[in-house]
Amino acid sequence: MNKTELIKLINQKLSEKIQNFEKLISETRASNNDTKSSMGDKYETGREMLQQEINNLQVQLNEVLKQQDFLKTILVKPSDKAEKGAIVKTERGLFFISVSLGELSFEHQKIICISPESPLAKAMNGKQKGDVFSLNNMSQKIVDIQ
Repeated sequence: MNKTELIKLINQKLSEKIQNFEKLISETRASNNDTKSSMGDKYETGREMLQQEINNLQVQLNEVLKQQDFLKTILVKPSDKAEKGAIVKTERGLFFISVSLGELSFEHQKIICISPESPLAKAMNGKQKGDVFSLNNMSQKIVDIQ
């Protein structure tokens, strides 16, 4: 499996998310400007709600930007244990320990991108091919690591 191409795909997905958040923030700011009025408290409440929405979107955007920065720290090298940057195959699936992005389709396979801080990544951290780990009373065996 080509890790370089996988990282490119993840980076592309993160870039799309960033563009979407920036667009939403821009549109929400524009609608916030449209609600300026001298009609009183009702409009001030609406503007405050829009401002809260902008702040919420900004927090989410910052999180995706952090993920993108973190992705740059992943070295494209073979791994012999479950760690940041490893592709871990278990009996239950294929996991890329990188950023929390969820399920991706890559090279005709389903890969689940998980953060190194996730409970699953922590449970398998440091384990090697053939090792068994347990999470939520479910054991999984590591079939392969790349």
